[in-house]
Amino acid sequence: MTLMDSKDETRAATQPTLALCSALRAALRGAQHPAAQQPLQPLPDKGLAHDHVRLVGTGLLARIPKQSQMGLDAAHNLAYQRACFVRAALGGHTPALHGWLAPSAHLSRGALLVEEVVGRPAQLPQDLPAIARSLAALHALALPSPAACAPLLHAQDPLQALCDEIEAQASHLPAARVEPVVSQAVARQWQQLKALCSAAPRPPRSLIAFDAHPGNFIVRADGRAMLVDLEKCRYSHPGLDLAHATLYTSTTWDADTHAVLSVDEVASFYRDWAAAAGPAAEAAAAWHVPLRSAMALWSLTWCAKWRVLSQAAAQQGGDGEDWSAQRSQAALVRHVRERVDHYLSPSVVERLLHEQHALNEALRP
Repeated sequence: MTLMDSKDETRAATQPTLALCSALRAALRGAQHPAAQQPLQPLPDKGLAHDHVRLVGTGLLARIPKQSQMGLDAAHNLAYQRACFVRAALGGHTPALHGWLAPSAHLSRGALLVEEVVGRPAQLPQDLPAIARSLAALHALALPSPAACAPLLHAQDPLQALCDEIEAQASHLPAARVEPVVSQAVARQWQQLKALCSAAPRPPRSLIAFDAHPGNFIVRADGRAMLVDLEKCRYSHPGLDLAHATLYTSTTWDADTHAVLSVDEVASFYRDWAAAAGPAAEAAAAWHVPLRSAMALWSLTWCAKWRVLSQAAAQQGGDGEDWSAQRSQAALVRHVRERVDHYLSPSVVERLLHEQHALNEALRP
């Protein structure tokens, strides 16, 4: 990139952030929020689903959706995310929710106002025990009755629901033009997952984050790992979070937390989680590798989905899912595209398969 290119890109990125702050200011004033006159500071664009703006001097962040990864309309998307923060906060390792701004003419998808967690990005592998404890605290929360689970996803059979979700994402593989060896590997893993879904046993379920990659954790000065992205919580199987925290496609996703873990380091993470989870860990143990395989399959098929859908123009209005690259700044889109291309390469798919076999051996009693 030339110096001129860099300056042009900075100007292009600045205009949307100024517009975003102006819209947030108007929404705060419209809601007569006490922070309406506070300085606003946009945070770097690091996620495909939200913008974040610091309400300087308040200890709050405005979490402004770019889209709904759950495919919800604006009002239901905001309600879903409120439920995620409220319920997860009971575990003591997530930010507190301090309010929200309803969807409006200023912010078509509204915003949450959440506690700004002060700390540093997670460093792997040294922070893996703290992440394990954080997830164990989330998974230990009491499971509500089926009637009280809404609005969070609470499928009667979460494993089958995950299977269906992966199948929908996999429909993008042909248009994503992955190499045949990758398509074949995904197809083999998919057949194994379908066979697993057809069997009777199921692992225990709990509240899970379903987006527990290391970049979503901030480590406080006291060593506590705080999970700050709670948009996709659901009642499902804890092993999915454990996988998402330590898969190669997760630990190398975010530049701030980039690390390549050894099988022994991953196995130690699972043992740390088991120690923190207590008696519930025994029933989950046999499912660690199968759910890890399922989460890897979900991640790979999501990459194919993003490769295809990111090319579309941004949608109008504030409802639904929208992976258009136009929703994010150019630097973030470049980073995501590079990661997606890497993960869909034959070498990475082979790496994921090899790790599953090696971890299965490492976790044997």
